[in-house]
This record gives sequence, C-alpha cells and structure tokens, in this order.
Amino acid sequence: MLDKQFRTSFEKGVRPVGVSLRKIGVTADHLTAIGVVMAMAAAVSLGFGHLHLGLLFLVLTGVPDILDGAVAKASGTASPRGAFFDSVADRVSDALLFGGVAWYFAANQPGLLVMLPVAVLALSMLISYERAKAESMGFSARGGIMERAERMILLGLGLLFEVVLVPVLWLMLVLTAFTAVQRFRAGVAAGICCPSRSGQPSPLGPSSLGAATHHPVVAVVALRASLIQPRQCAPLWPPLPTAPPHGWHPGCR
Repeated sequence: MLDKQFRTSFEKGVRPVGVSLRKIGVTADHLTAIGVVMAMAAAVSLGFGHLHLGLLFLVLTGVPDILDGAVAKASGTASPRGAFFDSVADRVSDALLFGGVAWYFAANQPGLLVMLPVAVLALSMLISYERAKAESMGFSARGGIMERAERMILLGLGLLFEVVLVPVLWLMLVLTAFTAVQRFRAGVAAGICCPSRSGQPSPLGPSSLGAATHHPVVAVVALRASLIQPRQCAPLWPPLPTAPPHGWHPGCR
C-alpha cells in the first residue's frame, strides 16, 4: 500500500543521495549485501533478547534497501539481474528478521507462540510468490494492505514497545493473510482477461471457465471477476500482435 502511494516521490527524494554514493564508489549490490548483513545482526540481537538493539539493526536493514535502487538508477546499472538479486535479498532478510523473533520467543516464552512469527513469514513468502508468479505469466498481482514496508514498520513498533509485540504480530498475520487473498483474486481476474506470453488464451480464460468448475474456489473467484468492472492488464513482453488472439476477453482495455 505504501509502496504504491509513495514510491515515485520517495525515489525522487533519495536520488541525490544515490548520486553521491555512486560518486564514492558504492554500488547497488554493495548496499543490498549490507542490508542482508544488518538483517543477520538484527536476528542475532533478537535471539539474545536485545529488542532495542534489534530495532536499530532493523532500521539499518531498511536504509540500504531504500538506497540501492537510487544508486542503480544514478549509475545507469539498473537491470533485471540487479532486481533479481534485490528481490532474493529481501526474502533472505525477511527470513532472518522473523526467524530472530521466533528465536526470541523460543528463549523467553516457550510454547506455541514461537510459531506466530513463522506463520507471518510463511504468508509474506506467499504474497511475494503470488506477485512473482503473476509477473512471470505476463500480468500483475501487486498491491495489498500489508506489503513489505508495512510489515517492517509494524515489526519495528513491536520491537520498540515489547508489550505490544505479540498483538502486533497477530495483526500482521491477519493483514498479511488478507493481502494474500487480495493478490490471489487480482491474479485470477488478470488471468481471465489477459492472454499468456505465448499469445494463446490464458488457462483461466473464458473458454476454460467450464473446466474451472471442477475447482470450486477458482470457479467462484473467476465468475465474480468476470462480472465486475474491466481490469487493466499489465504490459506483456514480447508485445502482442496487432490482431488480438482467439480467446482475448472483450472486457479488457
């Protein structure tokens, strides 16, 4: 949610910092790697019960993650390789941070509570996978109420005030699950109206709605998506031919 609303303006604001860092020889890969190291330090700090120190390292994890894109653009080195490296590093950092919280619970509050941060981590990985899988198929499943930025902010709040850490994690779990449902619906709806990269109708397209009835959840979501307002499909690469292929949904713009 924050990513969608503020990313463009925020990137403009940190661009001068990115230019300065590039001039002294700092690359986007350096910053991404530093972020992972800071996440590792945060995990160890949390595991040993030092929540405020863990919060400090959490902030230091986020700063390089904010600046690496600015440095890549300032140096003209932004590339799919860099985006892939950054995405993988983000997932590793998430695993370290929530693993550190689980370690803290295991050491200080033995019992099933240790599974709470593990459940949040599992759902966060799911929503990342939903976006990546949708984009690999040529359409978009972005957005949602609890993306990575929101998770890091809430986690920081829980580390700052230990008394609210458990309630914050429960809130994060519920909202992350809701985001997973949002992205699932967005992906199914986009799959109905957008053809695949090969130019053939999507497997979730209108011609296959009958087959989808064998899967009740998919059938209900697909039917509902086909009745609501037209969806804007993400640009495909390679681009579609001038004549729309058989199976293109007339509701798509």
